[in-house]
Amino acid sequence: MKVGIIGAGAWGTGLAHVIARGKSSVILWSFDGEYAHFDGTKLPNNVKITQDLTELKSCDAWIAVTPAAFFRETMARAGCHYDKQPIIVCTKGAEPKTGKFMTEVLNETIKPAKKNIGVLSGPQFAAEVARGVPTGSTLAGGKEIQSIGLKIFHKMYISPTRDVIGTEICGVGKNAVAVINGYYSVKRKGENESAFYMTTAWKEVIKIGLKMGAKLETFSDLCGIGDLILTATSTTSRNFSAGVAIAKGEKPVGTVEGLSALSALVKKAGKARVNVPFLSNMYEKLSK
Repeated sequence: MKVGIIGAGAWGTGLAHVIARGKSSVILWSFDGEYAHFDGTKLPNNVKITQDLTELKSCDAWIAVTPAAFFRETMARAGCHYDKQPIIVCTKGAEPKTGKFMTEVLNETIKPAKKNIGVLSGPQFAAEVARGVPTGSTLAGGKEIQSIGLKIFHKMYISPTRDVIGTEICGVGKNAVAVINGYYSVKRKGENESAFYMTTAWKEVIKIGLKMGAKLETFSDLCGIGDLILTATSTTSRNFSAGVAIAKGEKPVGTVEGLSALSALVKKAGKARVNVPFLSNMYEKLSK
């Protein structure tokens, strides 16, 4: 099987390692020809780096891992070469300008793919995945998405679900909560306070999700509480570290998906008429 991965950042390259170990050939598309390097690992020989989007046309499946800020533009360009392949979205985030989730953006840019889109989300740090450290993910989508996922994600535990929107909201929500938790790791008066705020934030994420049609059990799956525990409590997390920087009055390093995620959640809540006072207050506080 030939798999096309769109995006050669840390997560895209990490997934390239996973898929290549399963003996599938990988076309790893990179905007600038570069890809992420991890200590102690070498990119497998069955991974080809390319800047040519036309090479995606011959692939049996696409994995979309482009950062949220560039997702629309990149997928619109890739869509010119789309040939009815299943597309699995692995980008966890929301479009900064519109607050739309990645599947929403994909439905607007590659309309023929609408019925064949899935989402992979779970507790994964890319460097560990690249090294082959055991991990698991929630894979949301229909029968073809599930079939493809079980074939290509080598030795990754897969928790299947049809709840695409719930799985995606979890990926957005955990980024927002991670920034909040990082902020309060500095500002808190005690550990009780952090636990209180983290729980309150996640409860409001669930309220938004349920209003949008998500299933409650999804929030306790790998994409939900699993990813939340990893991302919102680890100093290795970019979003947690961004929250720490904001609390100290410093500028966060790199792209902070959690701030866009927080903005998107507040917008979604407003449209769905869901009261989320804590998330709204944190958005005002962290976006100043």
